[in-house]
Amino acid sequence: MLHPPAPGATPAPHHQEPSMRQRYRRKPDQAVTAVQLRLDTDGLRYTKWGDTQRASRNDWLVDNGGDVYTVAADSFAATYRELSPGRWLKTAPVWAERADQAGSVATKEGRTHHEAGDWLVSNNEDGSDAYAISAARFAALYEPDQDGSAP
Repeated sequence: MLHPPAPGATPAPHHQEPSMRQRYRRKPDQAVTAVQLRLDTDGLRYTKWGDTQRASRNDWLVDNGGDVYTVAADSFAATYRELSPGRWLKTAPVWAERADQAGSVATKEGRTHHEAGDWLVSNNEDGSDAYAISAARFAALYEPDQDGSAP
């Protein structure tokens, strides 16, 4: 199920012209625990990243080293590979750039607020399917994808 941007959300603003997005990949030792929300539900709402987030039936509940959040079903299917029951690794590349000022980015689940110096990460080269992550967390999870191939 595709999720529209949060009500009132606008695409992520361009922080630098031209875009300074570079290609990265998840470090191979950074698997997550995830379960699909196969529930008869009208949806789940929760507060995280400074705003209301939403999840729908068949989205994924992810525990990323103690950081728990949801991922839209279509994004999860396109970017993660199962390593063992309940353990998943993000294998698709991402494109990321540092934010030069505080702001927020529209996500499939809601809106994520960020500070200057945080990373704006997109699952797509065009900057769509985006989220924000702190500089420290980005450095722990991602590495440059210099050869252009995801693991």
